[in-house]
Amino acid sequence: MTQDMAWLLGLWLAYFALHSLLASLAVKRRVAHAYPDLMPLYRLGFNLLAVLLLLPILWLVYRDSGPMLWRWHGIGAWLANGLALAALAGFWHSLKYYDTQEFLGFRQRKLQIRQAEDQERFLLSPFHRFVRHPWYFFGLVLIWTRDMNASMLLSAAMMTIYFMVGSRLEEKKLLVYHGEVYRRYMTRVAGLIPLPWKILSAAEADELGTPVGAVSRPR
Repeated sequence: MTQDMAWLLGLWLAYFALHSLLASLAVKRRVAHAYPDLMPLYRLGFNLLAVLLLLPILWLVYRDSGPMLWRWHGIGAWLANGLALAALAGFWHSLKYYDTQEFLGFRQRKLQIRQAEDQERFLLSPFHRFVRHPWYFFGLVLIWTRDMNASMLLSAAMMTIYFMVGSRLEEKKLLVYHGEVYRRYMTRVAGLIPLPWKILSAAEADELGTPVGAVSRPR
């Protein structure tokens, strides 16, 4: 079992390292410079590779789950599942505020876009008034409302760390794209977990020069 946990840890670390590397603006700019004809397919290939490389990790998680560490019961189970359903509903509702064609890579392929930089404008959705990374927040809710065995706990911890690190890496790119506007937004709204004293009203969002609409999404 210890060996399986070591394998799982190593696979998560390798996955996150490769994901961050390929999502970095520096790598995308190198590809755009050296192989401009590949850029229209970059985002599509990036997403496909991310899914394919995730499959063996999930297989290992469910093959050797390890001992059960805790399980939700009674009211706790109702609460945990209710929060998970709310997170799924929030994720589904948030999709209408994103350019999913660009996120998946279909727009870049269709329009033969060769730039390394993302094309979305900086706009705020209702969720972004409460937290800078709504999808990461919904992901954390889903992760930590599940029953936990050894493999799930290790995976939950690794994903949480990656959300923390990945959000910071993502925001470095957003500062390049949007400059001072995003820097001011960062000071006003919490990053991963909503905080009551760091919430924007619709009027305050307008003050940032960002009409309610769509904004940054996971890489």
